[in-house]
Amino acid sequence: MTAAPFRIATYNLQKCVGLDLRRRPDRTLRVINALAADVVVLQEADKRMAPRPAALPHDMVEEEGWHILPFGQPGGSLGWHGNAMLVRAGVRTLQTAHIELPGLEPRGAIRADLDTPIGALRVIGLHLGLVRRYRLLQLGAINRALRQLPPMPTVFAGDFNEWGKGAALDAAVKLVRFLPASASYPAPRPVAPLDRIALSPDLLALSSGVHRGRPAHIASDHLPVWADLATLPQKGRE
Repeated sequence: MTAAPFRIATYNLQKCVGLDLRRRPDRTLRVINALAADVVVLQEADKRMAPRPAALPHDMVEEEGWHILPFGQPGGSLGWHGNAMLVRAGVRTLQTAHIELPGLEPRGAIRADLDTPIGALRVIGLHLGLVRRYRLLQLGAINRALRQLPPMPTVFAGDFNEWGKGAALDAAVKLVRFLPASASYPAPRPVAPLDRIALSPDLLALSSGVHRGRPAHIASDHLPVWADLATLPQKGRE
């Protein structure tokens, strides 16, 4: 019997401030729930100023049945450098960690090793810098951190801030390959594939896309991106 697809999504919340300049965490959560995902990786989930309180309140998230992975810092933040991760019931957390990233801007990535219905899964959530040179250095730092760990089926998901087709990203990351990029920014009339998902060779994307349902067109300047995953059978095993 084939396991049901496992959906992962990534969404830059823009601190829950929509294009109407209103901070509406309830509207942001409507978009997140509409993704019907098992894991959602978030960027800009916290307000900018110290102590970086959560833009998306913890109690509101938990009331909707989400589990917030423990990346937050004292002061009520939802994540680390604005990166956060939500999981549904049926996904168990094995380990979480922060990954320091180089660059002029303060940046970081998050790692969660999960036990999921499709097996063990490592999810890297990230929001890379605005300058390509630093984006490539940041991907190099993530590569080095992962090489210190036992191998595991791996997903990179986040806002890569890369406007092109992604050839530079593919060249910089050998562990994963990026899914075909679809424009996700700016939300009303997307032209740039800033938000992306990449998979290690032992994972298969059954389908993927950009979520365009209302109110995503106004809830943030980014649209969410999603992919339905399955694990490929290991050689010698059917």
